[in-house]
Amino acid sequence: MLKWAIIFFIISLVAGLFGFTGVASGSRKIAKVLFAIALVIFLIVLVFGVLLGTLVF
Repeated sequence: MLKWAIIFFIISLVAGLFGFTGVASGSRKIAKVLFAIALVIFLIVLVFGVLLGTLVF
């Protein structure tokens, strides 16, 4: 999921460089949402890993 967030961030940068502000804005929002989801999943796995004391994956 983090990979897709980085891809959409790069798309946003390239679109902004070429002046496509609508595409840049949309892809930036998607990148932010995907990064937030990846961060929440990471924190949940981290908390369960600490509480259980074993490897989750």
